[in-house]
Amino acid sequence: MTVGFVAFHYPRPEDFDDFVARVHQIAGVLRSVPGCLSADCWITTDGDDAVVSTGQWESDAAFAASFAAVAAADVDVTFDERERRPRQIIKLASR
Repeated sequence: MTVGFVAFHYPRPEDFDDFVARVHQIAGVLRSVPGCLSADCWITTDGDDAVVSTGQWESDAAFAASFAAVAAADVDVTFDERERRPRQIIKLASR
Protein backbone atom coordinates (compact mmCIF):
# COMPACT_ATOMS: atom_id res chain seq x y z
CA MET A 1 0.00 0.00 0.00
CA THR A 2 1.41 3.38 -0.95
CA VAL A 3 0.90 6.34 1.34
CA GLY A 4 0.99 10.05 0.73
CA PHE A 5 0.05 13.46 1.95
CA VAL A 6 -1.23 16.79 0.74
CA ALA A 7 -0.53 19.85 2.88
CA PHE A 8 -1.88 23.34 2.36
CA HIS A 9 0.22 26.17 3.79
CA TYR A 10 -0.86 29.81 3.93
CA PRO A 11 2.17 32.08 4.17
CA ARG A 12 1.80 35.81 4.58
CA PRO A 13 2.31 37.65 1.27
CA GLU A 14 5.64 39.11 2.37
CA ASP A 15 6.90 35.62 3.29
CA PHE A 16 5.53 33.77 0.25
CA ASP A 17 8.73 33.39 -1.80
CA ASP A 18 10.80 32.37 1.22
CA PHE A 19 8.14 29.85 2.19
CA VAL A 20 8.18 28.30 -1.29
CA ALA A 21 11.96 27.99 -0.99
CA ARG A 22 11.56 26.29 2.43
CA VAL A 23 9.09 23.76 1.00
CA HIS A 24 11.43 22.97 -1.91
CA GLN A 25 14.25 22.36 0.58
CA ILE A 26 12.08 20.04 2.69
CA ALA A 27 10.90 18.19 -0.44
CA GLY A 28 14.54 17.57 -1.34
CA VAL A 29 15.17 15.94 2.04
CA LEU A 30 12.01 13.82 1.73
CA ARG A 31 13.03 12.63 -1.76
CA SER A 32 16.51 11.66 -0.54
CA VAL A 33 15.13 8.76 1.51
CA PRO A 34 14.69 5.35 -0.15
CA GLY A 35 11.02 4.56 -0.70
CA CYS A 36 9.96 8.13 -1.40
CA LEU A 37 8.29 8.10 -4.81
CA SER A 38 7.73 11.85 -5.03
CA ALA A 39 7.72 15.06 -3.02
CA ASP A 40 6.73 18.32 -4.68
CA CYS A 41 5.82 21.94 -4.10
CA TRP A 42 2.87 23.60 -5.82
CA ILE A 43 1.15 26.97 -5.54
CA THR A 44 -2.54 27.63 -5.98
CA THR A 45 -3.71 29.77 -8.88
CA ASP A 46 -7.12 30.70 -7.48
CA GLY A 47 -5.96 33.86 -5.70
CA ASP A 48 -5.73 32.19 -2.26
CA ASP A 49 -1.91 32.29 -2.34
CA ALA A 50 -1.49 28.87 -0.78
CA VAL A 51 1.58 26.68 -1.04
CA VAL A 52 0.69 23.01 -1.47
CA SER A 53 3.18 20.28 -0.65
CA THR A 54 2.60 16.72 -1.80
CA GLY A 55 4.38 13.42 -1.37
CA GLN A 56 4.05 9.71 -2.05
CA TRP A 57 5.87 6.72 -0.50
CA GLU A 58 6.05 2.99 -1.05
CA SER A 59 5.02 2.28 2.56
CA ASP A 60 4.30 3.73 5.99
CA ALA A 61 7.86 2.83 6.98
CA ALA A 62 9.31 4.87 4.10
CA PHE A 63 6.94 7.75 4.96
CA ALA A 64 8.14 7.69 8.58
CA ALA A 65 11.79 7.49 7.50
CA SER A 66 11.44 10.54 5.27
CA PHE A 67 9.94 12.63 8.06
CA ALA A 68 12.60 11.38 10.48
CA ALA A 69 15.18 12.62 7.95
CA VAL A 70 13.48 16.03 7.89
CA ALA A 71 13.54 16.17 11.70
CA ALA A 72 17.28 15.36 11.67
CA ALA A 73 18.11 17.80 8.85
CA ASP A 74 18.85 21.47 9.25
CA VAL A 75 15.61 22.64 7.59
CA ASP A 76 13.02 25.07 8.89
CA VAL A 77 9.61 23.42 9.40
CA THR A 78 8.43 25.81 12.10
CA PHE A 79 4.83 27.00 12.11
CA ASP A 80 4.92 30.61 13.25
CA GLU A 81 3.79 34.13 12.40
CA ARG A 82 5.01 33.74 8.81
CA GLU A 83 1.84 31.76 8.16
CA ARG A 84 -1.46 33.63 8.19
CA ARG A 85 -3.57 30.61 9.11
CA PRO A 86 -3.02 27.02 10.29
CA ARG A 87 -1.73 24.38 7.91
CA GLN A 88 -4.06 21.71 6.62
CA ILE A 89 -2.31 18.34 6.37
CA ILE A 90 -4.08 15.28 4.97
CA LYS A 91 -2.44 11.84 5.03
CA LEU A 92 -3.48 9.51 2.22
CA ALA A 93 -3.41 5.76 1.58
CA SER A 94 -3.95 3.86 -1.64
CA ARG A 95 -6.49 1.06 -1.89
